[in-house]
Amino acid sequence: MSRFASHVLTSRSFCRFCTSGSKSNKRATLELLSTQEQIRRRPHLSPLRVNANANSVNSLVAHSRSIHRSYTTSKPLAAVAMSQFTTIERGAPNTTDYRVYISDGNGPISPLHDIPLYADEEKKTFNMLVEVPRWTNAKMEITLKESLNPIKQDVKKGKLRFVANCFPHHGYIWNYGALPQTWENPDHLDDGTGCKGDNDPIDVIEIGYRVAKRGEVIQVKILGTIALIDEGETDWKLIAIDVNDPIADQMHDVADVEKHFPGLLKASVEWFKIYKIPDNKPENQFAFNGEAKPAAFALNVVEEVHKFWKQLVNKEVDGKGISCSNVTIDGSPFKISEEDAKEIVAKTPGTGPAEPIEPIVDKWHYVHLK
Repeated sequence: MSRFASHVLTSRSFCRFCTSGSKSNKRATLELLSTQEQIRRRPHLSPLRVNANANSVNSLVAHSRSIHRSYTTSKPLAAVAMSQFTTIERGAPNTTDYRVYISDGNGPISPLHDIPLYADEEKKTFNMLVEVPRWTNAKMEITLKESLNPIKQDVKKGKLRFVANCFPHHGYIWNYGALPQTWENPDHLDDGTGCKGDNDPIDVIEIGYRVAKRGEVIQVKILGTIALIDEGETDWKLIAIDVNDPIADQMHDVADVEKHFPGLLKASVEWFKIYKIPDNKPENQFAFNGEAKPAAFALNVVEEVHKFWKQLVNKEVDGKGISCSNVTIDGSPFKISEEDAKEIVAKTPGTGPAEPIEPIVDKWHYVHLK
């Protein structure tokens, strides 16, 4: 029996002890088994990057015990309310016809316009629409030019777009998405970055432990932001954590990210710098020398881009082709009926089986910064 296998058995004995205890212990057990299963099946995705050697095994066991401690000593998970939002898939995945519409229970809505920005304005928690789950490659995004703004896969030169795996990263290294009811105005010159907005809702990287689902609406708290300069445009990346994450109550500002997720900020800046290099584009630049700005700064940015969105949806500025169709914004000249929204979705291609993904998507690119 290998040393790795013997340690797994030891950990499983630890699990049997856990399952005989409280509910929090049982949650710890599920976390441990999930970690082991991920390492067995997909070792390149493990944050521990486990190899079958003594140091790696010890790291696994220590990680398992730390998970156990976090569940048994910290506050219980906040009660998770069932989301009022669901997804409506149309077309076949991995094709240009594929769309993910969002429904609020009464019918299709626009995730850009109809999902409220705030989950709780007093507590400063926000709704986030997940476009890309962690560890996936398909570059999914809210489409601005189509009615009801469904999520679709970006297309470049007629081909579906997948982000490259730049060693040692695999796909997106966080849950990636956007805040609804925000818009980075391309006519506004930001004083801090010296660049205009990128004409999109503001992006969010969610760093909690759970891999979210495409089209899921989760509630997050904002911890800070980094300012990517993408092809000459300001492209804010808010740093956030799911309010239901086990350590969310310990996370308040950007300094807490480095404390509880050491190395993640540095890895995130690197990821954004290099992810386009395999497509023969130069490395991206950052305002503020790549420094992550604190939560208070980030919240001011959110307020500003929310104000820009209000101007957009009320036709106070030229949206330059952005679809502002919505079903809930009273007073908006773009408001449509629920029946009209249902008809828009009904006219799209029906669902179908997923098309295969080309193996080249799994290639690892070795990028060296100058």
